[in-house]
Amino acid sequence: MGNRVGIVGAAVTPFRARWIEKTYYELAQMATREVVKDAGISIGDVDAVFYGIYNDIFERTCIPEHPLQGICGMQNKFGIRISNGGATGAYTMSAAHAYVAAGRFKTALVLGVEKATDCFDFQSMSATPEVIKTIGWSGDSFFEQKIGWSASDSYAEVVLAYMDEHPGDLKPEATARVASLLSQHVRTNSYAQRQFDQVTPQEVMNSRLVVYPFRELEICVYSEGAAALILAEEETARAIARNTGKPVVWITGVGEANEHSFAGKNQKVMSRIMSDYYGSRRAYQMAGIQDPTRSIQIVELHDAFVHQLEVTCAEFGLVPLGRADALVEDGLMMPGGKYIVNPSGGLLFCGHAVGASNIMSAWSARNELANRRLKTALVHGTGSTVAQYTVCLVLEHD
Repeated sequence: MGNRVGIVGAAVTPFRARWIEKTYYELAQMATREVVKDAGISIGDVDAVFYGIYNDIFERTCIPEHPLQGICGMQNKFGIRISNGGATGAYTMSAAHAYVAAGRFKTALVLGVEKATDCFDFQSMSATPEVIKTIGWSGDSFFEQKIGWSASDSYAEVVLAYMDEHPGDLKPEATARVASLLSQHVRTNSYAQRQFDQVTPQEVMNSRLVVYPFRELEICVYSEGAAALILAEEETARAIARNTGKPVVWITGVGEANEHSFAGKNQKVMSRIMSDYYGSRRAYQMAGIQDPTRSIQIVELHDAFVHQLEVTCAEFGLVPLGRADALVEDGLMMPGGKYIVNPSGGLLFCGHAVGASNIMSAWSARNELANRRLKTALVHGTGSTVAQYTVCLVLEHD
């Protein structure tokens, strides 16, 4: 397992639909400035930087990390860029954790940034068609991309197969209640794109159908923003904590899995998100968690779509497969319930600045553990065609 690794600093910029006045350079600088301030150190104390940047086309450059090295104060030090679709931020945390745990570095900056809506479609005079087309290049570019592949219909394939397998689950009333609850959570997140966009279950059900069964208010929003963490090995982490007076939140478990991207025999099991299953079990094993229903208190998961959030919770073992609606029907994620799910508002309401999103989730989980004096959180990222990639991290507060 190597050295024990903790989070000693965390910061986010506001997530917005459009940062007209800021480049991704400036957003990265903003997050870096705030995270070293939170950790009570200078950038000179940081040994290495791990960049989470999903999409070159969004940033309008093929090596979007190269200007960040110097302008963030990391010149002449190790820097590497990670890109794993929607799971980019989580994989970036995983990579940084591995290097620090291995003893290569005592401290590391994890920096995610995305400028998603600089894309523009002059036919519709809006960003959305160009953003969707750009994301389309993340799929199978030899076949699916050419016939209109999008993230929504890709995830819908998995959800519809799950619903075929479990016809009584993912009822519209339940998914609408989940979305409404997330909109209530986001009210306390001043960095969120949709902080004051509260919706009722009925409003969710009345919103327009995008791709069956997803309605507009059950889908994440495109965002621009940055998020950052400072990771440190145990001795350094404890020294930083003594200086700041803030508790260390330890990364005690990490698990990853990338499944097949094509459906068919011996390929993708369409009714499951096996990447979530394997990634979470590997994280549990590393953290020594035998029963997640008894250990996990906070869940900050990648909710690109509300239906996927429910299936993911089932794959995590927090609710039974086929009974994901228990999250609201049995009150498990309702106020006072067993789990606090996406207290940040999630990707639906805080926003989805892809490379930064899962790092934002870790920022939220770290804050919630400390502020609520709870012990264990699960942070999750997923992405690519049919939820192919997953990373899970177990965070524990002493």
